[in-house]
Amino acid sequence: MRILITNDDGIHADGLEVLERIARTLSDDVWVVAPETDQSGVAHSLSLNDPLRLRQINERRFAVRGTPTDCVIMGVRHVLKDDRPDLVLSGVNRGHNVAEDVTYSGTIAGAMEGTMLGIRSIALSQSFPPGGRNEIPWACAETHAVPVIRKLLDLSMEADTLVNVNFPSCAPGEVKGIAVTVQGRRDQNLLGVDARVDGRGIPYFWLAFERKPSVPRNGTDLWAIADQRISVTPLKLDLTDEPTMTRFASAFAG
Repeated sequence: MRILITNDDGIHADGLEVLERIARTLSDDVWVVAPETDQSGVAHSLSLNDPLRLRQINERRFAVRGTPTDCVIMGVRHVLKDDRPDLVLSGVNRGHNVAEDVTYSGTIAGAMEGTMLGIRSIALSQSFPPGGRNEIPWACAETHAVPVIRKLLDLSMEADTLVNVNFPSCAPGEVKGIAVTVQGRRDQNLLGVDARVDGRGIPYFWLAFERKPSVPRNGTDLWAIADQRISVTPLKLDLTDEPTMTRFASAFAG
């Protein structure tokens, strides 16, 4: 099985090294095409106005000056064009990608692009405790990812479906189990604007997420992570709201 790996945290990210070790447990044919720099939050964007620069690090490891989407395209259509990968793994992200995070995540976008190219794709993310951005429990993902991926590979999936896997912020032995979940929604808007002034008196701004606890609905990805469970969420490329579409069709008929 040929595996293509990417991420959005960049070629030097700790989570990418974790995912490489995970992938090599599954196969000895592992290729890495990841962003040259941190691309967190770029979602499913691709580079159309700038050229892509590809840097070969070794025989099976490449860095692209572009987005995760660019990386998967380059991996499938250039690096591995003569022998396409059987599986795309994106991650392991530094921090979970649940609820509204899904729409911003470059990690999920990597898996999304793989799915669009007709390749089974899985996004993986590791949660961390509030204030613990430098204390990521990578061992949780590294311990549990292989059996989760193997189980997913044994299951049939629709061609336009990708899988979003999130590991809870705990030691491997503290995981309570695996929950198949729906995408949740937080009960508050956590994205804020941090206004500052530079040394010349010119204002500048940072966008930042506050890490406040939410009260998640049972069965959601938010709930699973809060309950120390591995969250497995199937996501579809088709974003159509079919019930609303039917209602609109009736309203506009005639």
